[in-house]
Amino acid sequence: MSTATTTKPANPAPLGLMAFGMTTILLNLHNVGLFPLTSVILAMGIFYGGIAQVIAGIMEYKNGNTFGTTAFTSYGMFWLSLVGLILMPGMGLGEATPAHFLASYLLIWGIFTGFMFIATLARYPVAKQVVFGSLTLLFFLLAAGDFTGNTTIGHIAGVVGIFCGSSAVYLAIATVINLEFGRTVLPIGEKKVTAPVESIKAAA
Repeated sequence: MSTATTTKPANPAPLGLMAFGMTTILLNLHNVGLFPLTSVILAMGIFYGGIAQVIAGIMEYKNGNTFGTTAFTSYGMFWLSLVGLILMPGMGLGEATPAHFLASYLLIWGIFTGFMFIATLARYPVAKQVVFGSLTLLFFLLAAGDFTGNTTIGHIAGVVGIFCGSSAVYLAIATVINLEFGRTVLPIGEKKVTAPVESIKAAA
């Protein structure tokens, strides 16, 4: 007689958040003027911010998490496309992107992120709302900087970006530590859901 055992799937959110957060911090250390745009940032953008987030998004799909799938896969592809925008012209694959067109690219991502931020207000922890709220502001500031050519706006965006990336890293670390200890060690401002998500889906 055999007994079936079920293994609870891992939570991929810390992986996606850490990949996003660490890469975002590095890029915005450049945006505030501390470092040039070196291969350190580009490599992180491809392998951690890009590929690792896409993997996390695929894992969220298997867990039935629409928000996580959309967020991690999209932002993973954002990092890959951003590195492509930087490297492809030097490889003879298309012309360099003008500042105003790059601003439009960033603006579109800001609008998308704004809608994702609204979604976090439904039932997600405050820490996640902070990540998406600050990321929305970051995209709009970066777009404004490229539209106007104002370097001060770019530096302000860098500060916001470091904060945004740090908030994502904190949420990732808090999630892992809280899961391992089985209790809240690092607070993330969790919300109480009045109705199970499954019930909400069934009623829709």
